[in-house]
Amino acid sequence: MEPHSDYQLLINTCPNLDLANQIAHSLIENHLAACVNLIPNIQSVFEWQQQVVSETEVILLIKTRAQHYSDIEQLILQQHPYQTPELIAIPITTGLPKYLAWLDEVVTHQ
Repeated sequence: MEPHSDYQLLINTCPNLDLANQIAHSLIENHLAACVNLIPNIQSVFEWQQQVVSETEVILLIKTRAQHYSDIEQLILQQHPYQTPELIAIPITTGLPKYLAWLDEVVTHQ
């Protein structure tokens, strides 16, 4: 199987399911992602402003192409309430060819 470096899995966390759904729908409707998985009720522990914080959040797993990263970043910055929202890109180096072909079709369909 050929490696693919132009695909990405983006990770974002949201404070609640309503916002996570809003962002997921915006990404799909704008053809910026092929699929967004929402995993509710994760517990995040992190340092923020010299305090250890523990929050319940929703994690979004966003499947997309690398070329859409900057548009996704802007969309999240516009819709997200966090001062510094999490957005991490992980390259997808291999995948089921039919799945990646479907991803291509969905995110390039305008």
